[in-house]
Amino acid sequence: MITSRVFAGRRYAVLGLARSGLATVEALIASGAGVTAWDEREEARDDAMALGADIGNPLDIDLIGFAGVVVSPGVPLNRHPIAAHARAAHVPVIGDIELFAEAEGALPPHKVVGITGTNGKSTVTALVTHMLESAGVPTLMGGNIGLPILSRDPLPEGGVYVLELSSYQIDLSHSLACDVAVLTNLSPDHLDRYHGFAGYAASKARLFSLQHRDQVAIVATDDDPSRMIAGRINHRLHRVSAKDIDPVDQARWPALQGPHNAQNAVCAIAVCRVLGLNDEQIERGLATYKSLPHRMELVGEAHGARWFNDSKATNAASAAPALAAFPPAPDQRLHWIAGGQAKGDGLSACRPWFGHVKRAYLIGEAMDAFAAEIGDAIPVERSGDLAAAVGQAAALVAPGDVVLLSPACASFDQFKDYEQRGDMFRDLVRALGRE
Repeated sequence: MITSRVFAGRRYAVLGLARSGLATVEALIASGAGVTAWDEREEARDDAMALGADIGNPLDIDLIGFAGVVVSPGVPLNRHPIAAHARAAHVPVIGDIELFAEAEGALPPHKVVGITGTNGKSTVTALVTHMLESAGVPTLMGGNIGLPILSRDPLPEGGVYVLELSSYQIDLSHSLACDVAVLTNLSPDHLDRYHGFAGYAASKARLFSLQHRDQVAIVATDDDPSRMIAGRINHRLHRVSAKDIDPVDQARWPALQGPHNAQNAVCAIAVCRVLGLNDEQIERGLATYKSLPHRMELVGEAHGARWFNDSKATNAASAAPALAAFPPAPDQRLHWIAGGQAKGDGLSACRPWFGHVKRAYLIGEAMDAFAAEIGDAIPVERSGDLAAAVGQAAALVAPGDVVLLSPACASFDQFKDYEQRGDMFRDLVRALGRE
């Protein structure tokens, strides 16, 4: 794990004991810090106590003298009382990424890449990691993806830490200065946590304000909000665009098809060039990259069609590029499974690509609202649930067609999370293949 003498002798409160919370408790205690930990779940409290933590709710104790309150990114600081309680005691509310940043000085010489954006940040993070690893660079992927960063062993000299950073994780960081910071794109999301879109955009932009003047910012300027952020950056800046990618080149990268993946690729290419990879190393990484689960993941073929799991598309802005990736060839071939718990943005971002869709299969709470919004633009099946949608699509596909689960909705009406939704889709498709 990553530890640091900087934490020794200090006391921290840790609120929330899921994977990253427990990893934080373990790393702090191993570093010589005192920890008071809390979770509503008794079994999680038992796990923290076994690691050597004291048990106590940070809301119920005097926080004066604590070095920090470490919270999960899922804690809504705009509504949770811990924010005011910590502020009254003049104690910062931080996350595990901030602890990593504070521990950095004791690690072997390295680089840190931070990647944020509304959509695409997971793919860019995984792609940069793959490209570096395939070039022989010691690399560790963490943050909003993979294992908790503090639970990982430090990299050797010359290594690169590649961090996917949600806006929440940026909010909880105060000393994270990324050698390379990336913004993929920006569109309305998570507005329940911010004072409108401007507050959300400011959270993303803060990643660049934490950088030093000799560090590098990379911004994909394909949308107006991202262009505005780029215009305010006054240190080393690389503007990139999906339009920079030649479709002939992109055709050689099987897991990076569609306009959204052109943007993902151009961001990753820029990062790797800054870090010193040559064109041959970059091309090899792009050509051998495999899609992340639930992100335009090719699940397999059944009934003559290819089936793609894009369950991570939890809003219309992230579903739209998936629809754009399958134009008529020459006729419509795309069967689209959509719906779930709507986020309030409707399907307006998807509308330009309705002409790509042969038939839509609607599920979940959003079924009726989406059907009304689609109207006569696309033939619609009101499937209700995912199993029914897969069954109906299997009965209607023709050889050469594509079936795409890209819900444009959160999953919580029928599933624990988008991963469970995507896993069920994968299982249903594989069952079709065994028929």
